Amino acid sequence: MTVEPTILAIDPGNTESGWCLVRREDYKPLRFGKVENAKLLELIQASDIEPEAVAIEMVASYGMAVGREVFETCVWIGRFWQAALEYLGDIPIEFVYRLDEKLTLCHSPKANDSTIRQALVDRFAAHDLKTGKGTKADPDWFYGFAKDMWAAYAVGVTWLDKQKEHV
Repeated sequence: MTVEPTILAIDPGNTESGWCLVRREDYKPLRFGKVENAKLLELIQASDIEPEAVAIEMVASYGMAVGREVFETCVWIGRFWQAALEYLGDIPIEFVYRLDEKLTLCHSPKANDSTIRQALVDRFAAHDLKTGKGTKADPDWFYGFAKDMWAAYAVGVTWLDKQKEHV
């Protein structure tokens, strides 16, 4: 069985996280979801995915006060990193910062969730240029996407784009 080169991209949260397995060659989202953090740890540990790298969105400080949820998210970032290190072998596990996503995908530090999402739709959707999802009868690139799956995919696309810059 040949395993396609993929990236596991994670948008961590304090209780639930978005994730996306992205094919390196053409950026196609192969599997994705939003699950409780413990379930995502199980997915990483189950070895039914074999990514060649893991990209995890990392929290950054901008001098603003933050609440408990941010610190809880930091704990989960560490747990995902550790699980990837232990269960996925000797592969790159790297952090992607939100500012890098904004600059890479939208070329602006002022980008927000909706502008990032639209940049992804503009770049990858084939026929549903509004949502990028299409319909059950005529699915487009993002068919099945919801909530934090978009953010996880943005992490993966940013990581892949950054890798191509360094080649």
